[in-house]
Amino acid sequence: MSQAASTIAETPSSNRFALAALILGGAAIGGSPIFVRLSEVGPMATAFWRVALALIPLFIFSLAKGKDAGPKPEKLSDYALLILPGVVLAMDLAAWHLSITMTSVANATLLANLAPVFVTVIGLLFFGASVTRVFVLGLVLALAGVVVLKGGPAALGNGDLRGDGVAVIAAVFYAGYILAIGKLRSRFDTVRIMLWSTASAAVCIFPLGFFYEGHMLPPTAYGWLIVFGLAFVSHAGGQMAIAYALAYLPAAFSSLTLLLQPVVAAILAWVVLSEPIGPMQAIGGAVVLAGILVARRG
Repeated sequence: MSQAASTIAETPSSNRFALAALILGGAAIGGSPIFVRLSEVGPMATAFWRVALALIPLFIFSLAKGKDAGPKPEKLSDYALLILPGVVLAMDLAAWHLSITMTSVANATLLANLAPVFVTVIGLLFFGASVTRVFVLGLVLALAGVVVLKGGPAALGNGDLRGDGVAVIAAVFYAGYILAIGKLRSRFDTVRIMLWSTASAAVCIFPLGFFYEGHMLPPTAYGWLIVFGLAFVSHAGGQMAIAYALAYLPAAFSSLTLLLQPVVAAILAWVVLSEPIGPMQAIGGAVVLAGILVARRG
């Protein structure tokens, strides 16, 4: 038996449940681009319903926690800090949902997972964070993987390059969201942060859907089922499962969700949307994931 296997075998039942929650959470989030592609409304309107409807289970969960929800915001600056992540999240979701309609699901999901790399780059540029050689190696590996993913340097001018670029922009916004959340974690409870950030994201993204797409309401019951599935299963369910799991598991396990999301998305896109994964895409995707994991270790 390998060391990893023996570690899992010796893990208490609560940790096994947390590991199952982590896997299910990563898989649930991995399915979100399929919901976006199947939605009967545009990418911005879908992003609005994703966060607006997710407020329902989040609000119920916060009520259930009651007094255990931690300190409340008191000053105007507290409210501003709680709203800021939602503004950045709105930009992230708008960019990512748009990229899903412009490039393949596998590419959009994989490139959006470059966020941890951008977290470190932003930290280096604006917060004076130090960078190790291992991180630089991981960054170079991830960028090389992106080139392979696109079919080599000669294929970088393909028509869906704009969609890939928008996915990278989404990763930058998500990095900003991660940093904003990190600043709040020491002051407020996770559920309170999620509730405020999700609500402010809904407020920010509504004008984008209403004024630029004009068609906000899904016309059929099937369309409503898709946006409810996106909100309840992928957004609220997936995020809460991962948040629960990481309270019991070592931080290194969070890398598992990075591996799961693009893999699940690619498999579902192949089965549901008939988007096959070519050999070059599979190799490039594996190299990008390896680069991200190496960069995180660095």
